[in-house]
Amino acid sequence: MLIIPAIDIKNGKCVRLIQGDPDRETIYSSDPVAMALKFQELGAKLIHIVDLDGAFQGFPINRDIVVEISRSLSIPVEIGGGIRSHESVSYYLEAGIKRIILGTAVVNDGFKEYIEKYGQSIIIGVDARNSKVAINGWKKLSNFSALDLIKKLNYFGLNEIIYTDISTDGMLTGPNYDSIEKILTEVPNITLIASGGIATTMDIRRLRDISRPGLKGCIIGKAIYDGRIDLKEALALFDQRIAGV
Repeated sequence: MLIIPAIDIKNGKCVRLIQGDPDRETIYSSDPVAMALKFQELGAKLIHIVDLDGAFQGFPINRDIVVEISRSLSIPVEIGGGIRSHESVSYYLEAGIKRIILGTAVVNDGFKEYIEKYGQSIIIGVDARNSKVAINGWKKLSNFSALDLIKKLNYFGLNEIIYTDISTDGMLTGPNYDSIEKILTEVPNITLIASGGIATTMDIRRLRDISRPGLKGCIIGKAIYDGRIDLKEALALFDQRIAGV
């Protein structure tokens, strides 16, 4: 179970939102680079970054900070938020970031061309509210069901997704285990990283013990910042030697 700490950037600061609502914001640091270095020092093997301003405005806003984080670390990062064009994908790839998260772009413009062009550099973030895929910074629901989209992505060769249940995000109430297990049951070839709701190491253990294969790891944000989960201890509890990071 790969433990992935999250850094969400808004107005140049490290923040957390509740259910993606910009009006329910807590600022945890004015220095996202320092936060990333701290996570690396504690033993993280991968860091999840979201450009929240980019997600809301539709194009990367904090990309200079994201690239600075990447170049300051010896571990990889993955970046999502506002990446809705080939130019944005190419910018991050040329800056040396190997894991690019697409969400809205694959719903609006079609995912096949992105997968064909960029291959395994592309990770699709499937963000669901009431089983429907949310887009445009989670402000709008698409007509796609999350499960149907994941099946299509898998059919066209995508092997890995990040699945977020918006109703649990930032709520510290535990992940949506039923949805995660349903996806892994119906799309057995997919590799999934779970996001949203993780509050305790018991939540991580329960995810790890899901009976279906394919669960690669989990993204944790608010629980780390609030001190509910000690990142160093959590990293020590779970095997971090995951290939393909």
